Amino acid sequence: MVQSALLAGYLIFWGAMGLAPLDAQNWVLSSILPLTFVGVLVFGRRSMPLSVTSYALIAGFLALHTVGAHYTYAQVPVGQWIQGLLGLERNHFDRVTHFAFGLLLTYPLLEAFHRLTGAGRALLLYLTFMTQLGLAGAWEIIESVVAQLARPDLGAAFLGAQGDPWDAQHDMLAATCGTVIALLLTVSWSGLARGERGRAPETPAPLAPSGAGD
Repeated sequence: MVQSALLAGYLIFWGAMGLAPLDAQNWVLSSILPLTFVGVLVFGRRSMPLSVTSYALIAGFLALHTVGAHYTYAQVPVGQWIQGLLGLERNHFDRVTHFAFGLLLTYPLLEAFHRLTGAGRALLLYLTFMTQLGLAGAWEIIESVVAQLARPDLGAAFLGAQGDPWDAQHDMLAATCGTVIALLLTVSWSGLARGERGRAPETPAPLAPSGAGD
């Protein structure tokens, strides 16, 4: 079963990354929400099954976050390499991950809303966009609280601002851009699939691609 393979693959990857993280306490704090999320998906798979596409997108985002948690976002090697190559002032791996939050998690959220509400296309797009925007903001609040409550050096590593006073706003912008792109791709894919099925233009087409619920 593909879903089980994705779960096993992520847990193995997470375990490997957890063997020698750059900052053990940062690793623990950064792993709480992802593992909770995975637990919710596992225990809710019967009442709210998602498509293989959604599970694969979720696994991709979690893998990126796990890499960031292992090294701390400011020290991720690929980000440092790009920083040196392009002469950037900071390691932008955190921006990439926030962008991926919007790009990769928007479709699974839209699919969940579609299954839960059966709402029309416009309402689904609105609910998904506003929820993603709220989640991006909520994550920044969580980061700031940890930065204030944890020891100063750990808080700075967890926050990952790297001297950017507008870090939270830039992270939210990155997530919002990813969300918009994901919604545009999903709408385009839905329209293409509807045309290939020979549906009349006035016939509503589901936003979820074929294979949902597999």
